[in-house]
Amino acid sequence: MTNRKWEGKGSKSFLRRRQFLQLAGLSGFSLLAGGCSSSLLDSEVNGIFEPINQKVETLLFNPAKLAPEFTKSAIEPDALLINTYKDTPELDRNLFRLEVMGEVNQPLALSLDQIEKLPRTSMIIRHICVEGWSAIVQWAGVRLVDLIQLAKPKTAAQYVYFMSADGYYESWDLASAIHPQTLMVYEKNGAPLTTDNGAPLRLASPIKLGYKLSKWVTQIILTDKLRDSKGYWEDQGYEWYAGL
Repeated sequence: MTNRKWEGKGSKSFLRRRQFLQLAGLSGFSLLAGGCSSSLLDSEVNGIFEPINQKVETLLFNPAKLAPEFTKSAIEPDALLINTYKDTPELDRNLFRLEVMGEVNQPLALSLDQIEKLPRTSMIIRHICVEGWSAIVQWAGVRLVDLIQLAKPKTAAQYVYFMSADGYYESWDLASAIHPQTLMVYEKNGAPLTTDNGAPLRLASPIKLGYKLSKWVTQIILTDKLRDSKGYWEDQGYEWYAGL
């Protein structure tokens, strides 16, 4: 178990997934299919509906559809909530390497200098937390699809795991990972990413809930199937797909 540092796990009690989806105005079927586990019954129901919910969300996902982007005047510099802990990882920029491995033909181990020389993308997008709050943030970095293409993924690759320096782990479907608005970022609101925000490298995307957006990412692993461990919070009852 790890003390996870992420935007959104604060002192407020979590919104149940069902309540969050109601706020988001999603369909009645989605409301039925996605509840966070808060009791044994909820856990059993979630276990039944999770595969159905995943299939429905996958069918609804349009890899070519872009989420709204905003102007600089819309940025909310203090809205992105952050919890800090004593064990926040401090990674040496000069020693840092991002590994891309697994179902790839050309495994990578990239330094920050190499990553920053790749085509840079900047987006002002909305970060949405499962607790029900959101923040408009400007992120800048490298599109994840560009990194994956550099590693030459094998045809068997269907999922992507993200391993973090603090022991956190997440997994995504490949289609969401290669969405053009899914970034590995090293800047926030025009300044270098800070340690508390996930420096030197973190995920940012408007198409997934906040707990999917791993910080301090050191490894990207492409796989042909999901492992028994899908993600830190998913293994405790949270929805795996977590799409928006």
